Amino acid sequence: MTHDILILGSGPAGCTAALYAARAGFKPLVLEGAQPGGQLTQTTDVENFPGFPGGINGYDLVQAMRQQAERFGAVFEMDEATGADFAGPVKRVETLVGGTREARAVILATGASAKWLGVPGERALTGRGVSGCATCDGAFFRGREVAVVGGGDVACEDALVLARLCAKVWLIHRRDALRASKVMAERVLATPNVEPIWDTVVENVLDPAAGAVTALRLRNVTTGAVRDLPVAALFVAIGHAPNTAFLQGALALDAQGYVVTDGVRTSAPGVFAAGDVMDPAYKQAVIAAGAGARAALEAERYLG
Repeated sequence: MTHDILILGSGPAGCTAALYAARAGFKPLVLEGAQPGGQLTQTTDVENFPGFPGGINGYDLVQAMRQQAERFGAVFEMDEATGADFAGPVKRVETLVGGTREARAVILATGASAKWLGVPGERALTGRGVSGCATCDGAFFRGREVAVVGGGDVACEDALVLARLCAKVWLIHRRDALRASKVMAERVLATPNVEPIWDTVVENVLDPAAGAVTALRLRNVTTGAVRDLPVAALFVAIGHAPNTAFLQGALALDAQGYVVTDGVRTSAPGVFAAGDVMDPAYKQAVIAAGAGARAALEAERYLG
């Protein structure tokens, strides 16, 4: 069976694309991917998505988006893309469960995955003080002490965001100098309530038994000294990896693996991209949703 529109990914970008495509009469097929609902499902409270003055649980928000798309005829299936061939008018996507899927147009909304430290306590406390998004979750820790781990531009940007909200921001880096651009590094180090902790790694996030972050166990990589740093939150800022391994050779990707786009159009005619899979800068649900709408509208025009 050849579908009109195949959507890969079921986060805000994929669900919004499905809503617009379904309302246009195309009955899109959405493959949910390895993490149905995307990264937003790991966020407990979302306070910056328009229309919810009291905030909304991240999982509930994505489920509402999905139900709205299904109301107009979008079909969701548990499956994951493993390969792609976008040459010719019929696009082919290899999948883990359903084999080869064919469509006249494809919308890529597979997102990006945050890189984590992999230390004890991190997974158990994700969404309970451990976060990969300072812009999303910083306001929950207003007036408190928090930590950022990382040394690049993303870590510095997160530290500056948090410095406007929090009493103290500890910037933990395994080296003795930041990897960030000179301007960004100077700005962070000149911020009074940001204090770096050099030559140090996080070995443990405390305390899963309490159900919240209470402290970080740190180890100095030079001296081997171990200490606990009391904080209310840990923001991991060591980068994201776009979920594009299955697209190698199928269309243009940049040096970091993000889909190269002109607006939402990719290098393959009839293939569009939206959300974190093509956006290394913002990683916000509302921006991903807007791009999903654009991608669906472009797909509609392409098919028209």
